[in-house]
Amino acid sequence: MTTAREEKALGGALMDFRISPELEKLRTQIADFVANEIMPLEERPDAYDGHGNIDEALLSDLRAKARSAGLWCPQLKHENGGLGLSKTGMSVLYETMNRSIFGPVVFNSAAPDDGNMMVLEALGTDEQKERWLKPIVEGKVRSAFAMTEPEPGGGSDPSMMLTRAVRDGDDWVVNGRKWFITGAEAADHFMLIAKTADDKRRGHTCFLFHKSQPNWKIVRRIPIMGPEEHGGHCELEFTDFRIPHSDILGEEGRGLKVVQTRLGPARLTHCMRWLGLAKRCVEIATDYAERREGFGVKLIDRESVQVMLGDLAMQIEVGRLLVMKAAWEIDQGRYGQKEISMAKIHVANLLHTAADRAIQINGARGYSKDTVLEWIYRYARQARLVDGADEVHKMVLNRHLGDLGTDFWHWDVEGEDA
Repeated sequence: MTTAREEKALGGALMDFRISPELEKLRTQIADFVANEIMPLEERPDAYDGHGNIDEALLSDLRAKARSAGLWCPQLKHENGGLGLSKTGMSVLYETMNRSIFGPVVFNSAAPDDGNMMVLEALGTDEQKERWLKPIVEGKVRSAFAMTEPEPGGGSDPSMMLTRAVRDGDDWVVNGRKWFITGAEAADHFMLIAKTADDKRRGHTCFLFHKSQPNWKIVRRIPIMGPEEHGGHCELEFTDFRIPHSDILGEEGRGLKVVQTRLGPARLTHCMRWLGLAKRCVEIATDYAERREGFGVKLIDRESVQVMLGDLAMQIEVGRLLVMKAAWEIDQGRYGQKEISMAKIHVANLLHTAADRAIQINGARGYSKDTVLEWIYRYARQARLVDGADEVHKMVLNRHLGDLGTDFWHWDVEGEDA
């Protein structure tokens, strides 16, 4: 027989899915702010800019209100102007923010600034934080992360990168092209990944630069099928572009560390936000199905509709668990690469499915602009591509499976190093 203490230990008491009262208070405040201040704007045609995002003047007012309410930059430490939340805490809030298509940017928690701020906080010197991070935190400027290149340059495989930086005294001289750089047209602060040596592990460096520096240009803002972040997705060209050595983020040759530090959490915060949008799709579909009647039967009473909504509810919960597990891995000081890949694949596909099914249930109404479903549907297709295509993440998972075997599914044990 076992004692009560032994039974408790055997029951895995450390698996606790509760959140703190303080976090619940923040979640409730954000939920109320989204419902009362942001969502009503979605129905106003004048609330949108020319690229399907929130109008800048309205955004400025909302950001001031959010900051006054103490709902600003939850992802950063207190000393850097944030709320000091862990990644698991961020998971709770980001999902809540993105009940509205306009939500995250209001709280300064939208891509690409979100990921850029986190990596600057993690790797920047005190001087770099003051110069490059603080203005983004204060909402005075926006930022962009320039890594992806046109074919045959680097995409998911950074070893193919063609943009090169060559040392010249106290400067580096950069030549090359980047494309699909999110937010570039609206950005003042940029991070640029360039090849500085032929070493596969230490051959890339991350540089910081301001939009006012000469010898680079935006070639075009690339038209896309979906609504855009502020600043769009742009193609950039660098011609004998000079960057001081002091504006290297991290260390020379450690650009891939910067990439890993930034992209892992950034992929996960995408998933956190996408869960909010998926839940909104279910909300809109359920509301309509409960009201719409045909052939004497409400849609919600039809088994086919019940199956669609019930499956979505389950898949959203699966996504929440995957995201929370990945967030917990990062909070333990690990990269959580395989956990992030699993979350990214699942939630990206879930978002597209949720929007598609919600449109189907709403019929022509869902295909129109009377709801935000068509906005979410157009936006959702990119989810399976950005920050690594599904297939790349599945290859990553297979590599982990090959390395770990059955330990791929191991349990962490209290008191043991992972």
